[in-house]
Amino acid sequence: MGMTMTQKILAAHAGLDHVEAGQLIEAQLDLVLGNDITSPVAIHEMDKMTVDTVFDKDKIALVMDHFIPNKDIKSAEHCKCVREFACRHDITNYFDVGQMGIEHALLPEKGLTVAGDVIIGADSHTCTYGALGAFSTGVGSTDMAAGMATGKAWFKVPSAIKFNIVGKPKKWVSGKDVILHIIGMIGVDGALYKSMEFVGEGIKNLSMDDRFTIANMAIEAGGKNGIFPVDDLAIEYMKEHSKRPYTAYEADESAVYEAEYTIDLSTLEPTVAFPHLPENTKTISEIGEPVVVDQSVIGSCTNGRIDDLRVAAQILKGRKVKKGLRCIVIPATQAIYLQAMEEGLLKIFIEAGAVVSTPTCGPCLGGYMGILAAGERCISTTNRNFVGRMGHVESEVYLASPAVAAASAVTGYICAPEELGL
Repeated sequence: MGMTMTQKILAAHAGLDHVEAGQLIEAQLDLVLGNDITSPVAIHEMDKMTVDTVFDKDKIALVMDHFIPNKDIKSAEHCKCVREFACRHDITNYFDVGQMGIEHALLPEKGLTVAGDVIIGADSHTCTYGALGAFSTGVGSTDMAAGMATGKAWFKVPSAIKFNIVGKPKKWVSGKDVILHIIGMIGVDGALYKSMEFVGEGIKNLSMDDRFTIANMAIEAGGKNGIFPVDDLAIEYMKEHSKRPYTAYEADESAVYEAEYTIDLSTLEPTVAFPHLPENTKTISEIGEPVVVDQSVIGSCTNGRIDDLRVAAQILKGRKVKKGLRCIVIPATQAIYLQAMEEGLLKIFIEAGAVVSTPTCGPCLGGYMGILAAGERCISTTNRNFVGRMGHVESEVYLASPAVAAASAVTGYICAPEELGL
């Protein structure tokens, strides 16, 4: 019986020739990730262990991104805890104010994630790095602690679902629309503890930023991980950003998949997830009465990359944010912020009436920089729209692409860029 791409990576890291779905293995880790919310718990758990230090100071990444710069005393104490731990153990990849970014955009940019890696992170969207052909998945803080101490983690080898991507997307259709379409099709538990493996000739029509977005939201379908083939575009990205060697794995022709779906990119439309689940999707053409919004957020680990900001700027250029609506733009890293500034994108946002934030997760998790009051609605490029996700339990979050979020910021209701004549 053949193995999937994910199964081959896990077998190699477990020192085994072959693994099968459902098998329990212990695998060597290439990277352990934590942030300012999850790391303090892991640090306190590690303090209880009989270990003197971390397994490898170069293979741990601690990223201050959720409440940074600190929003209150509690978040300041959390960051202080992590900062002192990083100093005490001489952690190489510690990212704080001035150097930080949203973790899942920052680590690939810094070259810390490459094809063939096994990566765990105490954050559910760690599955992002599958865009580069890595096995990456979210874990709890106690698993993070064990990973930091031993460099190993236990896994149940996941079964897989194959998504055959064909065709070329229309203008204004992006990776966000692809993954929202998939989640709407299979549901939030449609890939529960399964590897979502993306293949097909249509992948060449998806940018790296598109792929990061799709892999990022694999967890929203319940996936253990999402993973893409290592093609020329992925190799080019890794060569540009990383000095680390990589290993490209390919699924066997005889690999077993629990289900297979074909996604024709040419048939997709801009898609929006209505409250209060990512599976509650509608295409723009399926929305009936106008859905008026109070806020538009363009950013997050899902859609705060340079391509996302360019699309938003293309739509906002020469236009104004609807009076009474707040538009918040959050570049995902300092490098993206700087590039956006050099390209004149920040000027476009500010002239349009938007505000530009320092890199942070901010409003995505109801943190800060855009909390909603009762009855308010937000169109957002983030990844979750659960009850109370961005503030009051009586607020609503609608998930969409940067193109839709930007166009909606101009009209004041959810719409596609075509309504602006674009």
